[in-house]
Amino acid sequence: MQKTIFITGASTGLGKSAAKLFQSKGWQVIATMRNPEKETELTSLKNVIVLPLDVTNSEQITETIKNITEKYSVDVVLNNAGYGLIGALESLSEIQIERQIVTNLFGVIRISKAFTPHFREKKSGTFINVTSTFGLIGFPTCSIYSATKFGVDGFSESLASELTQFGIQVKVVAPGGMKTDFAIRSMEVGQHEAYEKLTAEVSKGYSAEQLENYTNAEDVAQIIYEAATDNKNQLRYIAGNDANALYDERLKNGAETQVQNIKAMFTF
Repeated sequence: MQKTIFITGASTGLGKSAAKLFQSKGWQVIATMRNPEKETELTSLKNVIVLPLDVTNSEQITETIKNITEKYSVDVVLNNAGYGLIGALESLSEIQIERQIVTNLFGVIRISKAFTPHFREKKSGTFINVTSTFGLIGFPTCSIYSATKFGVDGFSESLASELTQFGIQVKVVAPGGMKTDFAIRSMEVGQHEAYEKLTAEVSKGYSAEQLENYTNAEDVAQIIYEAATDNKNQLRYIAGNDANALYDERLKNGAETQVQNIKAMFTF
């Protein structure tokens, strides 16, 4: 029997890679994005439904998911939509901070809440929430981004034990750096003269040379597919060599030691 996945942020990068992979595996894909009229690749694929959805619009979320669950039996919800807000806290405006939280955290919460009755009535279903290495480990200039991704991680862990009684799974995929245009298209950067040295040091991680060492979006999409189909009662899937190295370091040496090591790197 054909399965169905619902994906947010499917216009580019990891979301689009996941949509194409699941489609190639015979799934029906409901791919959502803010501007579907600009999409040409996914609309040409069999069993792919492209719909408009802005995860900051709570009314649109409610209406869209109501319409979807009346027509389709959804098996997996992939909460992928999001962007990076990078910069020292002092460099960020209230508007920037609020938009980041509403998109990256509230979006996941609202989508999950809207789909939960559907999964509960089916007594099955899986939420897969995309976080980040910086949803597991703090790093300078990522305070608000990490607040949202740590938030999604904690939300997911709590929700997993809340919904297990209904046969519903909640999983987290935490990628490290990816070879996508995320650093250009999906990143907003704040600047403050007091943090120029810090910003310059951190920005080395986003250089063209460093990006070449990162993981392909297609490889992360494969991990998402595994999370959706492996039937494992597993919460977190760490995706990418850099992500695994950092997380393994935290598990081996402890969070406190890792925090002190990172602070030492940026003590000028």
